[in-house]
Amino acid sequence: MRIFLYFILNLLYVLPLQAKTLNKGQLLECKMTLECASHSVVSVLPDWPSGFLRNEEPEGSGVVILTGLIATADHVLGPAKTANIRTVNGEVLKASIVMRNPQTDIAFLKINKKMSPIQFSDNYALADRACAIGNSFGLDVSITCGVISAKNVSGVGFNKIEDFVQTDASVNPGMSGGALVDVNGHLVGMLSAIFTRQSDANIGVNFAVSVELLNVLLNDYLDDKIVTLRKSGLLLRPAKPSAEGGLVGAEVMRMEKNSSEEKAGIKSGDIIYYADDKRIKRAGSYEAIVVLVGNDKSIKVDILRNNERLELIIPANQRKK
Repeated sequence: MRIFLYFILNLLYVLPLQAKTLNKGQLLECKMTLECASHSVVSVLPDWPSGFLRNEEPEGSGVVILTGLIATADHVLGPAKTANIRTVNGEVLKASIVMRNPQTDIAFLKINKKMSPIQFSDNYALADRACAIGNSFGLDVSITCGVISAKNVSGVGFNKIEDFVQTDASVNPGMSGGALVDVNGHLVGMLSAIFTRQSDANIGVNFAVSVELLNVLLNDYLDDKIVTLRKSGLLLRPAKPSAEGGLVGAEVMRMEKNSSEEKAGIKSGDIIYYADDKRIKRAGSYEAIVVLVGNDKSIKVDILRNNERLELIIPANQRKK
């Protein structure tokens, strides 16, 4: 688990799971409660090269998202070319690394075993109860609970492309790649990062890659086993309001030639306030929305140019694979 500034050791409110086998009937009747969701979370054991050590996080976590396919955090794998996974029941299985995307900190592993995939959430809100499930400190899969503190968080600085769900559920090293779920056990996000300062307590600022961003990469991978994310054609910087007040946004410094943004008529000096009807408060917000919208759809943007608000349509990208 990547930690911003200082690492905080916290084992409070960790609920250990018993390695209980679910029979076929129980799996069929399972309605994705927290216990059922925990059986879709595994420990990830990277096969690191000789001499490579990472004492602070020797193991990671993963989430079964399809039968035979596991999502994990890319940084968990490090320089590993292969990995093993360990189920809640203690079974160790060989896994192939089939996709890595450092920009989003998402990777996919393939296993030759049928495991019950977790269900994706399509409805979660601020202050909803949420639980983190992962392999805390390599002690095996456990559960901690809190709430959803924020959505669509970007510009934190962990990944090039960020669309985080923030939670105050306790998250420790080893839980990277694990699941952030709602009270029904449905996936809200994949655990990715901890933001901490030197302290004697968990400050409760933890991040999971949103299920929406995870789903973008999953669908792209299933299309042809290659992930090609839509790229922003803009170089942006933060735009502060004037002394008289106003909105923060993202100012266009430069455009890529022949980009979709250039074709839409965006110019240097424009300030972007909204994209796809979502507020743009920093440069990272725009980059995340471009990826989430995808290559095949246009994007409506609301900009400020010479003190005049304008609405432009950025055309869809033609995918090149």
